[in-house]
Amino acid sequence: MRTLFRQMNQALNNGQNAVLVTVVASSGSTPRGAGARMLITEQGRLAGTIGGGAVEYRSEQMAAELLKTGSSRLEFFQLHKNQVLDLGMVCGGDVHVYFRHFKSDDPSAIALTQAVESAYRSGEQSWLITEVTLEKEGGMAVYSAHSGLKGAEVPQEVIDTLGNKPATIHSDDGRDFYCEKLVQAGRVYIFGGGHVAQALVPALSAVDFRCTVLEDREDFCSPELFRGVEETILIDNNKITEYVTITEDDYVVIMTRGHKDDMIVQAQAMRTPANYIGVIGSRHKIASVRAKLMEMGFGEEDFQRVTTPIGLDIKAETPAEIAVSITAQLIQHRAMRLQHLTRMNG
Repeated sequence: MRTLFRQMNQALNNGQNAVLVTVVASSGSTPRGAGARMLITEQGRLAGTIGGGAVEYRSEQMAAELLKTGSSRLEFFQLHKNQVLDLGMVCGGDVHVYFRHFKSDDPSAIALTQAVESAYRSGEQSWLITEVTLEKEGGMAVYSAHSGLKGAEVPQEVIDTLGNKPATIHSDDGRDFYCEKLVQAGRVYIFGGGHVAQALVPALSAVDFRCTVLEDREDFCSPELFRGVEETILIDNNKITEYVTITEDDYVVIMTRGHKDDMIVQAQAMRTPANYIGVIGSRHKIASVRAKLMEMGFGEEDFQRVTTPIGLDIKAETPAEIAVSITAQLIQHRAMRLQHLTRMNG
């Protein structure tokens, strides 16, 4: 989403009006769920997708018309099961799509894209809020507890109801607001900047994980080695808490050079509240490290917090394959944690 809003900022600054197309609700076998977005200008689709097929095609046509009229609207698509549509898509379900028109000379539109970028840079947990009330051109806003509300006015009861999952919230004054997490709190701290880490960072950043690489070799601590990395830090592996504070929202991935400091880093990571700790290595190494850590006072409950060998078992061998297996596991872990937090919050 960050890339989409960056391109929207560029288009608006270049004098192009734009339509932001957002799936705000879906059911059944629709191609993409709530939160899917694409950006349309007179040049066509600049960024994003809402799943391809007939819905995306029709939405592109509608967006082109709205660029001419300068209006916004909420549209309902009903896809009949087993019905072959004109672009060959066969599925069933209902989709609500919101089309928000932005004028290039509207300062609030530029301000919105800047607020989105600011939220990503700060790493604050934040939400994107869009008014989708029928027959009304609603505004958009970015909200975080630390920075407050930036953009259009949003009723307090909507802010009080913000949760982990995308949702349309009905306000007391009869308006509807589509709300979704913009930035999820937490980072992936990757200890070691070798070949696997260099393949892993781009894979993780592509699915909205914020990555920090920590390395004790200066030559392997350059940001240019890790496409999409937020930060690289040259550290002493014996003293990781002097460089970062790992919270319960964070993930720890351990793959130091030659595995020489894996155990040192793992012992320190196990003393943090990190929600995920993964360590690369063979099963023989795991048994040896476990025995040594037990001598240091760690018990079974501590080891249950550690995933080793790291990654889903897809028989990965190359750095790129291992990166895929780790990325898939973190996606799975994030989704399961989100479900757990949602249940806890009612």
